[in-house]
Amino acid sequence: MEGLPKLRVLILKSNKFDGNMSLASRSNLPFQKLQVLDISDNEFVGSLPQTYFKNFRAMMDVKENKTDLITSSDDDSFLRYVEMRITLKGLDLLLKRLLKTFTTIDLSSNNFSGSIPDSIGNLNSLRYLNLSHNNLMGHIPASLGNISVLESLDLSSNKLEGGIPSELTRLTFLEKLNLSMNDLVGQIPQSNQFSTFENDSYVGNSRLCGVPLTRKCNEENGQRMQPEEQDVEDDEYGFIDGFGWRSVVMGYGSGIIVGIGIGCCIIRFGRPRWLVEFFFGVGYTYNKKKKKKTRKRDTPTHRRS
Repeated sequence: MEGLPKLRVLILKSNKFDGNMSLASRSNLPFQKLQVLDISDNEFVGSLPQTYFKNFRAMMDVKENKTDLITSSDDDSFLRYVEMRITLKGLDLLLKRLLKTFTTIDLSSNNFSGSIPDSIGNLNSLRYLNLSHNNLMGHIPASLGNISVLESLDLSSNKLEGGIPSELTRLTFLEKLNLSMNDLVGQIPQSNQFSTFENDSYVGNSRLCGVPLTRKCNEENGQRMQPEEQDVEDDEYGFIDGFGWRSVVMGYGSGIIVGIGIGCCIIRFGRPRWLVEFFFGVGYTYNKKKKKKTRKRDTPTHRRS
């Protein structure tokens, strides 16, 4: 198929194709006019075909205008009536015509491994990119920020790590973003389109933090503060009126020990004078021997006659 110079649409999805696509190309400039590549839901293995990425001329520097519909002058007039069913932004759509500016790459649901090559950033006229449900590792390349017209980016369900490059905030046409189910870390960018994405764009990345997630970031390094660490910190330093739980426990413990000691002294030695004066005031006297208080009553006197 590399020898088909006018090939614009290649859809091989939902089959059982396997093998490695990263082999050396037999053609000097394969797939120069290719605009639609959909090989999703197969069993391809190995690294992503960056040799092809470097030669997708129809996905580079495409100018949009009112006459971008492919016409007979291109000797491809049949493409005005072509029907193709592809998945865009998570929806299955039936397209009945092909515009020069319509470009998409869907390599999802295969067994591709390795990293995402930086060369994919050269496809600056790519509209839709789906690399989800593979075994891709490494970092998200900052070169993706060069695809200025990108409308949908799906890198979910891989093994990507590291932070989200700030260069992706340059994608001002981005409507759909899915980075879920990876191992990304750090703070989520907040500017431009990133302020419009919901929590489901990042679910499954336990070390991401910042809006729209409920996990807060440490201001010093932008890393997520573990909820359990935050709870321990609150318990240790944030008790009532500045008293930590340790201080309260120490106070209660000391009071119990002093109370037991005083009680034992009273039981064994009686109430000492200093203790009585401490509680009842200086000058209070107490007689150990109890005296019965008797009330003198006037007895009647009988006169003898």
